[in-house]
Amino acid sequence: MKCLTEPIARQANKEDRCTGHFWESRYKSQALLTDEATLSAMAYVDLNPVRAGMADRPETSSHTSIKERISPCFDLQQAIQMQKDMGNFNGFTVPLKPLLHFEGAVRNEQQTGLLYALDDYLQLVDMTGRSLRSGKKGFIPAHLPSILQRLSIDYNTWLINTTKFECVYSKRFGKRARLRNIAA
Repeated sequence: MKCLTEPIARQANKEDRCTGHFWESRYKSQALLTDEATLSAMAYVDLNPVRAGMADRPETSSHTSIKERISPCFDLQQAIQMQKDMGNFNGFTVPLKPLLHFEGAVRNEQQTGLLYALDDYLQLVDMTGRSLRSGKKGFIPAHLPSILQRLSIDYNTWLINTTKFECVYSKRFGKRARLRNIAA
């Protein structure tokens, strides 16, 4: 966060002819020690544009990980290089870390992604975004179809994938299935 906020803070302080902490205590670091905490934080951030009234659904919100997971288009390396070229980073020695992928299930091998299925996460965000809260202006309208319908994910197929996952995983999503899809 320091690399991102420092150039903005310097510019704002220069424009306002002042000194001091521009961001004050707005950005904090909080360890997410449980799966529930991680999923809660992810859903909270992915629903920010909806709650702010900037988007009416997660898949159309700008600059969110849920949109990037649904329609990948962000080039992290290019974005960092552009910031370096503009002089916004004095140095960026931290290794690049793209979004973690969804693993779908626990397996007997080293796993580097989130141990949930993307479809389950989409349903979680959709359900959370439809929860109306008094005093809040943004939510996913009740008249919209479910996120699975909006993304053309067949509900019955999704239900089979999630309830009989161990039986269908290797057939549908395993390495051989991916190779078949690539060859087709």
